[in-house]
Amino acid sequence: MFTRHKSPTEKILIVGLGGVGFYLAKRLVDEEYAVTIIESDSRLINQATTQIDARLIKGDGMSMNCWRQAEAGDMDYMIAVTDNDAVNMMASIIGHKFGIERKIARIRSLDFGKPDSIVSKRDLHLDLAIYPEELAAQEIVRLIERNSTNEVIETADGEIQVLAAEIDSLSPWAHKDLKTIARGHDSFFFRVVAIARGIKTIIPQGDDELLPDDHVCIMVKKRDLSSLMKLMGLRETKSHKVLILGGGLVGSRVASLLEKSVQVILVEKDEKRAEELVTMLPHTEVLNGDGSDAEVLTMAGLFGADTLVTLTGENETNIMTCLLAKHLIKNQNEYSTVPRTRTVSLVSKEDYLVLASSTGSDIALNKKVMAASEILKYIRGLEFRAVAHLHGFDAEVVELVAAPKSAITTKPLSQLDQYYQDKMIIGGVHRNGSWHIGVGDTVIEGDERVIVVCASRDLKIIRKLFSA
Repeated sequence: MFTRHKSPTEKILIVGLGGVGFYLAKRLVDEEYAVTIIESDSRLINQATTQIDARLIKGDGMSMNCWRQAEAGDMDYMIAVTDNDAVNMMASIIGHKFGIERKIARIRSLDFGKPDSIVSKRDLHLDLAIYPEELAAQEIVRLIERNSTNEVIETADGEIQVLAAEIDSLSPWAHKDLKTIARGHDSFFFRVVAIARGIKTIIPQGDDELLPDDHVCIMVKKRDLSSLMKLMGLRETKSHKVLILGGGLVGSRVASLLEKSVQVILVEKDEKRAEELVTMLPHTEVLNGDGSDAEVLTMAGLFGADTLVTLTGENETNIMTCLLAKHLIKNQNEYSTVPRTRTVSLVSKEDYLVLASSTGSDIALNKKVMAASEILKYIRGLEFRAVAHLHGFDAEVVELVAAPKSAITTKPLSQLDQYYQDKMIIGGVHRNGSWHIGVGDTVIEGDERVIVVCASRDLKIIRKLFSA
């Protein structure tokens, strides 16, 4: 809901450009926030100069001169996302001294900023603490514990769900355009709202054809989700055995969260780290070996695993191991039937997200995108009712309220200017006390709540469409 209209002069100070900071700064500038950045690395400053329309200050985040140069006292938000937890926590205290109303910090250690920590958020004057590794681990566990081989996101107070699924060569929807699919099934409403193909995310229209290896996002009412999955030939399962490659912070945390409820096998390449994990994870089978090797992968139990999670520190290894696993399973199925193994990979480059999800990974995650999305959700939460990022898609699901006499209320969705049709899809409309799937002849009325799917970069355009 537009509970607060963002001032065009709203100012944000970002301390640290590495990883999360760079991605977050680009997104905030795209959404027309006034961004100032303090960064000590000349290389990152030079890179940002050509890519981000922000005020850049080269200097130490702990330098009071830099904070004064940034005019910190005039800022609405301070976001500390350096690679140093101590600097980020100290930045929140400094921000409080300058009178900045809202402070956000990236913290890797779970020893700080929690309600039961010796040093709590209150002690640090923090409004939001972001733990990237914990975010990734919790999301992976959520995906594994779902009774489905596909990702489901709840929106619209839980009444509408977004199903993310793969179109394979045997899918009844393969090589059909969306109009044909919709005409063939009229017992309940659903809408394809995004397609991940290669390295692109497509906001589709009726003439778009679904191809094998496409990943699609479909909006449907909760009561019709099972019917949709049956229609698509998808099955619901529950994970009983999980194979994890990589025993770093995320891998070990995922194992610790799962090991008492499902069988967990963790493969770690480094011998010393593997020995540490044996002690840390008493209910996990820890193996020392290179999980990207086909023989090691097979001996570790790939063919009996419900889920493979690749969490090494290398993008290419994570993506290619998922692809290798799919290939091995396909070959094995020529001789005997083995369970379908869902693959989840962690990639550090946001450009690889769509690529990973459209090659070997059923679901691709990125720590800095997840961290930035949490920060954006907090900032936008003062303006939007809800917002979610679709994993593996460069797309957002947002809930807006249409202002009376706004452009979105003037005509049916199918008659909106092509400029807007290319950039968004109306997935759901709240009307007469319940949610409905948006279709071509739907006319949005003033003050109605609406679920919109759009490319991340186009959110500012969609906001204007809903404003009077």
